[in-house]
Amino acid sequence: MPPALVRTDLLGSPELKGRAFVEAYTDRVEQWLAAIFAEEAGEAAAVALVALGGQGRRELAPQSDLDLLLLHEGRDAPSALAEALWYPIWDEGLKLGHSVRTVRDTLSLASGDLETATALLSARHICGDEELTLRLRERARANWVKRGRRWADELSADVRKRHEDAGDVAYALEPDLKEGRGGMRDVHALGWVSAAGEPVDERLLAGLVEPYDELLAVRVELHRIQGQPGDALVLQEQDTVAAALGLADADALMERVSGAGRRIAEVSDEAWYDLDTRHGARGSLLRRRDRSLGDGLVSRQGRVALVDELRPPADPFACLEVALAAAREGQRISRATLNSLVGAPSPPGGPQAWPDEARQRFVELLLLGHPSVEVIQVLAGRGLWVRLLPEWRRAESRPQRNAYHRFTVDRHLLECAANAAELSSRVSRPDLLVMAALLHDIGKAYPELGDHSEQGAPMAGSICRRMGFAEPDVETIETLVRHHLLLADVATRRDLSDPATAEHVAGVLGTAERVELLQVLTEADSLATGPSAWSPWKSDLVQRLAWGAIEALGGSAGERRGEASTGSEVPGRPADGAPATPEKHRHLLEGQGVCTEAVADTLVVAYDRRHDGFARIAGVLALNGLDVLGASVHTEGGRELAEFTVDPGVSACPHWERVSADVEAALNGRLALRSRLAERSRSTRRPHVVEHQFEPAVRFDNGSTTSTTVVEVVGPDSTGLLYRLARALGDFDLGVTAARIHTMGADVVDSFYVEPPGGGLLVDEGLQAEIRRALLDELDPGTARQLT
Repeated sequence: MPPALVRTDLLGSPELKGRAFVEAYTDRVEQWLAAIFAEEAGEAAAVALVALGGQGRRELAPQSDLDLLLLHEGRDAPSALAEALWYPIWDEGLKLGHSVRTVRDTLSLASGDLETATALLSARHICGDEELTLRLRERARANWVKRGRRWADELSADVRKRHEDAGDVAYALEPDLKEGRGGMRDVHALGWVSAAGEPVDERLLAGLVEPYDELLAVRVELHRIQGQPGDALVLQEQDTVAAALGLADADALMERVSGAGRRIAEVSDEAWYDLDTRHGARGSLLRRRDRSLGDGLVSRQGRVALVDELRPPADPFACLEVALAAAREGQRISRATLNSLVGAPSPPGGPQAWPDEARQRFVELLLLGHPSVEVIQVLAGRGLWVRLLPEWRRAESRPQRNAYHRFTVDRHLLECAANAAELSSRVSRPDLLVMAALLHDIGKAYPELGDHSEQGAPMAGSICRRMGFAEPDVETIETLVRHHLLLADVATRRDLSDPATAEHVAGVLGTAERVELLQVLTEADSLATGPSAWSPWKSDLVQRLAWGAIEALGGSAGERRGEASTGSEVPGRPADGAPATPEKHRHLLEGQGVCTEAVADTLVVAYDRRHDGFARIAGVLALNGLDVLGASVHTEGGRELAEFTVDPGVSACPHWERVSADVEAALNGRLALRSRLAERSRSTRRPHVVEHQFEPAVRFDNGSTTSTTVVEVVGPDSTGLLYRLARALGDFDLGVTAARIHTMGADVVDSFYVEPPGGGLLVDEGLQAEIRRALLDELDPGTARQLT
């Protein structure tokens, strides 16, 4: 009977953190393995138990896999000993990567497999024949050096692919601590390529010990808390991990993680750029003489450099010229040049402090689009970007505490500006567009001041005045920053067929040029936010609202209607936001009973008027797994015509025959809709998200943007929510004439256009309070109880 592995004292010890924990835990596990080996191996000769990979580095985290090689000589594998070792590990609930091989077989496998070859670089003897382990280590390292150039090329490709898949540790809201750019694997990769004989500055590698150990400490606590493998620092665990590390809150934790990721990424990027320049397509650059780039700059050995790198430039804006050249050439900036730029004077402050040329260079850099993003991040890493924009400092590494966003505030702003640059051909003032994009969320860096849009607008104005923009242009940028959410919010929550909607937007923005700029800014912002923030449906709505606002201002959007934005109008879809079209569907209205018609992602239903008809149709769509994007209702005589636009999900087209049959059954009172939806809700597994973006709320809008009452419901999403909300409104005899459904991560912002029995607006405050209570109870019973 093998001895038991005692580890609960280590796993539960709050004093043991980071490297101290992984080394103690690795030692405890291997002492246990050595005891089993001693008991089972007996007098067996030429057998050794070897730790590989992360275990070989003595870095076992609480949920790490063991990585073991049972090394032997001769043809007969020690199968009985292997089983005696592996089964106790499985019995303890540990995950295990294992193999039983000879030295020759192991080296043969490693000769063609990067993962095996790198795992052997950290091979470490645990017990048994130490000479056998030593022989494997020496030969594996010799073979690695022998094939060093080949392995360096493979590692370089692997690093690029990994970064593309896992994203950035420094800028992601839920970073992958191990595989992301600036993560732990980047440090491993530099060690491996250095072991292959490639010149990597040992001082740079030594400087990575501290940030690596910071990420290691976070990974240990993440494993402890999750109780399962995983290296993504997800939002719902960040506060708990922060507390375990003795930090004030999740923001403090993410600032530490981002700082470590930046330092690792900077060294990693520099090292791989040098290696790729030496061996890759840019290798010829090393053999060339300096190539003049003008303005005191040269391309020197594959990098942009000052002609005189030893003397800091006197121009405080020299970094902009250098950054422009680097982004245009697709080259990194020389380290010596960066050091020299740090020694340059700071730009002056105050209104109109920048010379025109500096402002022009700044805008030119932004208009280069995505090539400028990494260059700006390099400047930021040396403190040069904050010299230009002191207000930027608090945006650096600042997380956005919701799952809707994928980047920190600073990276989101740069990505938005880059997206805006690529869309800038659609506006008459690209300079104002990219400036507004760069600064639209700057207020998020100062949450204590209040609403980020309201507070960010004067901040953006101050920055632009300092840069020397003309006052009318400053006012336009301020307006765009203050109202950067206007088009998206109104388009997805209000009835676009109501002229008051477009007139409201026109009144807020004031000019057709600003509407045009905001339309493109909205798209750039959404694309930078995350994959769920922009869609053909949303693009369609924003475009229609912008056209309507331009026409309300006396302009003409006609010539622009042919221009397709990202995700332009979807063929076969009706004009979402328009009311149900009675003439087009006259045959349905004049029919008897329930009549349905479906095309693409739109369902039209005519039925004898009933107060809960809208709710029942919404319930059927939820039952069939279809998310409603928008809906409208037309009433004529004793009949209603309801039109629903849905998101079909992964299927190209919903199963409309089945849906239509369910709709007919529900409207005829032959479907246990409430029971079936409750069953579907119990069986539907939703991702566990602790942090919601919005507190549950119900708001009433009586004519500020429309000519009817809009009931806006905000809160956590759930299966069948639209059905329950519409049913609750029906309990008050309110007719739903239209609905806009907007899902943001785990939350919804649903807007219902309602009509009281006698018509007019819903102004009775007592009735509003009761409606609010009923809707909040469907959203979150706890919130409704607080109103008692």
